[in-house]
Amino acid sequence: MAMTTTSELEWDTHGGEENPYLRGIYAPVEDEIQTGALLDVIGEVPRDLNGIYFRNGPNRRYAAQGRYHWFDGDGMVHAVEFVNGSARYRNRFVRTEAYGLEASAGGPLWTGVMEDPAHNPQGNRRGLHFKDSANTDIIFHNGKLLATWYLCGAPYALEPTSLDTLGAEDFAGTLDGDMMAHPKVDERTGELFWFDYGPSSPYMRYGVVGASGRVEHVVPIELAGPRLPHDMAITEHYAILMDLPLIQNEEARRAGRYKLTFDSSLPSRFGVIPRRGAPGDIRWFEAKPCYIYHVVNAWEEGDEIVLDVCRVSRPAPVTGEQTRLAKLLAYLKLDARMHRYRFDLVSGRTSESRVDDDNTEFPSVDVRQMGYPTRYAYNVHIADAETNLFDGLVRYDNLTDERQSYFFGPGRYGSESPFAPRDGSMGEDDGYLVTFVTDEATGRSEVDIFDAASIGSGPVGRVLLPQRVPLGFHACWVRADQLAGR
Repeated sequence: MAMTTTSELEWDTHGGEENPYLRGIYAPVEDEIQTGALLDVIGEVPRDLNGIYFRNGPNRRYAAQGRYHWFDGDGMVHAVEFVNGSARYRNRFVRTEAYGLEASAGGPLWTGVMEDPAHNPQGNRRGLHFKDSANTDIIFHNGKLLATWYLCGAPYALEPTSLDTLGAEDFAGTLDGDMMAHPKVDERTGELFWFDYGPSSPYMRYGVVGASGRVEHVVPIELAGPRLPHDMAITEHYAILMDLPLIQNEEARRAGRYKLTFDSSLPSRFGVIPRRGAPGDIRWFEAKPCYIYHVVNAWEEGDEIVLDVCRVSRPAPVTGEQTRLAKLLAYLKLDARMHRYRFDLVSGRTSESRVDDDNTEFPSVDVRQMGYPTRYAYNVHIADAETNLFDGLVRYDNLTDERQSYFFGPGRYGSESPFAPRDGSMGEDDGYLVTFVTDEATGRSEVDIFDAASIGSGPVGRVLLPQRVPLGFHACWVRADQLAGR
């Protein structure tokens, strides 16, 4: 079946405006490939780096009517497998239900999230009538990759070594509903923590998938109205949920439109609930109004919970731009700062402070320590540009407050960079960072490998890829021992 070509995708069909998220280093790629031969390397691939680097992101297959939003593209996972100093690449579309229906129709059936969804074939289970493309995050749990969607949808299971889509994951028939973009895995217990949300009561539900691979706990979370929560956190004994003042506009919803409003008169609220607590066990802590896309990590310190996040203070930017596309681009632009909250479980007080003044996002930590104290966080640096471009890496040290940084160079942009422990790793920086990097001038992509203890020294190895990897969203690292233990 013929696919829409890149040249056809460079223009929005609404008003003929050129959309930068459909061209250049963002432009979709058409080919699904798997390299048989080993890839060329500048420098070296460390022999103690064994596992697979996965990254998800939007890759539009058919040009739909209306404005293209970067979040609309079909999910495509790119992977590089490292074995004893060598590397191989492959990529695959996530075969969601929507992907299959459009493939059968030979063209688009859904509008994007910026257009009227009234005539879309279907939506998610909680009443959002948009295309679930599973294009946002990629995590590993119970032997499977799970691809998720930012507006809350079905988690799609992938086989890690082939990237074949196994189907919508329902956890042995126990998942009744959706799953948000960023579920959390505790490797020590084998549990997966999640929530879903929607425009009707209950506006949020919180749940736990046990080490059994089945949903073992679900409770409704009382909110004042529909919200757009995106992430959550866990600690050893608690989960932290968010009620942030980015809310669905009720007037627009009644008119069949999806519109968000940032109400700065409302506080940000953080709900602390025991991991398997009842609805009445939740405690709410208030803080200054903001929005949070991504959590770094959380942990317990005595009677306090520490929560590190990338905090957006103005999720509804003031812009003088008048065209609809220009307004869309302004709202897409990330503007976040590393921020720390402390919730005192005895007094009920909240304290908060900014950690850094630089615009950094898409954080990662050693996932073996998710929910427990971490010393290091690894973020991407956001360039001062019209679109979201990751122009460097930043390493934060919670113990010394020191930071290291590395910038990829003019016209070179990276991806979320997970920590990849070396074989036998003994610590949070005893390993590597891996990231896709694309050169805007040449259109070539590579995977750069950094010593996590010394990212400022630059990459120790650069793996040259056979095709361009469009800029995208979230990534994860799966160790060789995890793959062997499936």
